[in-house]
Amino acid sequence: MTTVSGKQNIGLKIGIGMAAAGAGIGIALILMLSFRKKPVIRMIMALIKHRSEHFDGEMKIEGLVSSRRYTYKDIKRMTNSFEEKLGQGGYGCVYKGKVQDGQLVAVKLLKKLKGDAKEFFNEVASISRTSHVNVVSLLGFCFEGSKRALVYEFMPNGSLEKFIFNRSNTSEVDQQLSWDILYQISLGIAHGLEYLHRGCKTRILHFDIKPHNILLDENYCPKISDFGLAKICPRQESIVSMLGARGTPGYIAPELIIRNIGGVSHKSDVYSYGMMVLEMVSRRKNIEVTVDHTSEIYYPHWVHRRLELGEELGLHGITNEEDKGIAKKMIVISLWCIQIDPRARPSMTQVVEMLKGSVEALQIPPKPTLSSPSRSLAACPCESSSLQESNDLNLGFSISIISERHSL
Repeated sequence: MTTVSGKQNIGLKIGIGMAAAGAGIGIALILMLSFRKKPVIRMIMALIKHRSEHFDGEMKIEGLVSSRRYTYKDIKRMTNSFEEKLGQGGYGCVYKGKVQDGQLVAVKLLKKLKGDAKEFFNEVASISRTSHVNVVSLLGFCFEGSKRALVYEFMPNGSLEKFIFNRSNTSEVDQQLSWDILYQISLGIAHGLEYLHRGCKTRILHFDIKPHNILLDENYCPKISDFGLAKICPRQESIVSMLGARGTPGYIAPELIIRNIGGVSHKSDVYSYGMMVLEMVSRRKNIEVTVDHTSEIYYPHWVHRRLELGEELGLHGITNEEDKGIAKKMIVISLWCIQIDPRARPSMTQVVEMLKGSVEALQIPPKPTLSSPSRSLAACPCESSSLQESNDLNLGFSISIISERHSL
């Protein structure tokens, strides 16, 4: 007669056997799937990775106490179910909204894209560290499953892009953007970049400076926006490591693509700024495929040649000598900013000084080209590997682009 203890031992053995059999079957299934159903395994791994990223995201969000967190229901309510679209890009759409106190806001609703989460957290982390009149303010964000949104202060005049690339010569927009306004916009952006490079506790490199990412308030005061590609680094670090190029074609600094040109640093933003200012001056894309002569397709080379020869630039809206001086100043400074060698470019602190200084003090820089680098670069004090802006103004800047400092 079998005892109770004996029955328990038999039951235990059966249980162990069944567990072992189940484990064996599970292993066999995994092995079979790995050979025959690899997509299923990839789906499972992707799900695990997604959950892990979501958890990591929640942990990151907990540290962002300076910005208010909204639910997706809040986002729908403040935009009236996304009634009024302000703009659209590869990242998603921007909608006009209003928070409970009546303040108007711009809500950037991100698409569900691969790598989206990284750019979202990057933007929130970067812009949460800033507070400057020329950097857009982040009022809050939404992180709810796959729903991600950023809530910014509302900028009535939208982006700079729609003003400088407007094709109508008689529109009200063109009349509003006088040369003085263009100058003030370029100076404001320079102040904003100088703050990101020097004024924050940690240095922020934007890596996507372009007209589309410059917003204008009711007084045309510019604010730098869209920090999805930004990189945060300690202030003492000058050269940063990059795995690949980032930014928008036409504004990407050459060292981000051709690594033997020089190190990636704050000077990469200087290059993008210079390309953008050239577009502000010409009110056209630097690379234009609709011109009559192929020699005039690349605007920086065309305008450099005209300056050297002392020829008219044919710029729109020049009505007096003051306008002519502003245009020349912006062009010369932008040409210094887009020098191929990063060491030959000024820092944003120097750009601010040049913009505030006399146009007569500025010299025309060498033509920006990969094929004929200037010999003077070898002796330029700016090429110090430290590249610290705090010392830039004390180096003399042998290219002599700053010899006078006067406020306009």
